[in-house]
Amino acid sequence: MLARQRIHEIVHEYGRDVLEHERMRIEKHCYQHGAVTTFEHSVRVACLAVYFADRLHLWRHVDLRSLVRAALLHDYFLYDWHYDGDGSHKLHGFTHPRRALTNALHDFDLNPVERDSILRHMFPLTPVPPRYIEGYLVTMADKISATRETFSMARFSKPQLDPVPARLALTDGSESAQKTNDGDDEAEHQEETIR
Repeated sequence: MLARQRIHEIVHEYGRDVLEHERMRIEKHCYQHGAVTTFEHSVRVACLAVYFADRLHLWRHVDLRSLVRAALLHDYFLYDWHYDGDGSHKLHGFTHPRRALTNALHDFDLNPVERDSILRHMFPLTPVPPRYIEGYLVTMADKISATRETFSMARFSKPQLDPVPARLALTDGSESAQKTNDGDDEAEHQEETIR
């Protein structure tokens, strides 16, 4: 059985490109659940997914790199869903997996396991279950981590986060809107391919 330190080393080894990506820093400026940022939540999910793979003796059945990368990118939607001035995040629980996949496809080369795990991680809230065991591990780790974070007493005393630096902020400019539309088309194509 892996020690906690070794699990963290595995996550940083296999997820280095994701963890060091400039746009991943946006997640450090947005709360996800309670007093936990989206970045912290993503790392926790990756560690917990590796922990489950270890404890369930799934090493021969799991692509560890895909598991770690999918876990780190499962909430790569890059906005703070708590602030919904225009109503665009009302259905966040249903819509953010596609947004995360679109953003991840824009910034990374993803294999089918990673794509499916990101897109399906909200099962059963979204009706289609993951196709791969890595997706089930990410889904399970996400639910457990989110529940713990949401019900933590720390949520009552969370500090104010610094705003997203202007150079990292997503804008509605035509260039980024075009990239998002291209990514949406690619995400829809990937979803069809997954089916």
